[in-house]
Amino acid sequence: MKSVVVALGGNAILKPGQKGTAEEQMANVDAAAKNIVKLVKEGYEVVIAHGNGPQVGNLLLQNAAAREQVPAQPLYVCGAMSQGQIGYMIQQNIMNELKRAGMDKPVVTLLTQVVVDPKDPAFENPSKPVGAFYTEDEAKVGIANGESWVEDSGRGWRKVVASPRPIDVVELEEVKDLIEAGCIVISVGGGGIPVMRDEQGILSGVEAVIDKDLASSLLAAELNADLLAIATDVPNVAINFGTPEQENLGTITVADAKRYGDEGQFGKGSMGPKVQAIVEFVEKGGEGIITSLDNLRDAIVGDKGTKIVK
Repeated sequence: MKSVVVALGGNAILKPGQKGTAEEQMANVDAAAKNIVKLVKEGYEVVIAHGNGPQVGNLLLQNAAAREQVPAQPLYVCGAMSQGQIGYMIQQNIMNELKRAGMDKPVVTLLTQVVVDPKDPAFENPSKPVGAFYTEDEAKVGIANGESWVEDSGRGWRKVVASPRPIDVVELEEVKDLIEAGCIVISVGGGGIPVMRDEQGILSGVEAVIDKDLASSLLAAELNADLLAIATDVPNVAINFGTPEQENLGTITVADAKRYGDEGQFGKGSMGPKVQAIVEFVEKGGEGIITSLDNLRDAIVGDKGTKIVK
């Protein structure tokens, strides 16, 4: 049986322009669940990861709006809350889709902590925006409290945090046990809850955001998965994107991907991290796919999407 880690992009849960109601998110996740169950029907062993940016942003807004009534929660606690929220939605929709297909297979959401290095250079240069836009005066209050804030293209001020590299999945053995028991597992949601581990092995949460694609790549490698599939909002990776010379890529090698990356073909805040995550996984022995959610099954089983091979 082939194993695949599927990393769902934010558009699989909350689409641009939507308010983010529970009903909207459940409907979006239902569509994702139908595509994932197609893989289960094909006999794949599936592990699911997902983003959480909009959901954490909403939690931070709620923190700010209610700060006079209830204590605000740290970013890593908001990350844990979003893992539970999104995990529930994915879990229930997959269970329902399996039931419709006449399949009896358990689905489990596992709150997952991911270790980062306290000496990671990212902590010296926080660059990941989180939450909503604020005024300069509001930003000054945060800066006075030791936070990092930046002005964002004339739209207002946003808090920025570190985005360190993931180095270890704390609950890896539990993920393996659940897979061995026949479960579809939802793990490393939002890149995982960022934690540090001291010399005695004691864990503590840290104010940071881990890239979910890099965390998915790490999880896939540690599980010895056959495939890492990143579902995004375009059917293929492209070079010369948005120009008359745009070329959608089919199967390319790691060397091709690195060359295009060096040429600046992949945006740092969009396709770049996805290609990097796939390259790192493929270099450890697997194969990687980037495609749209609708093409997920056909990319894995057939010839759709962009495949990166060694």
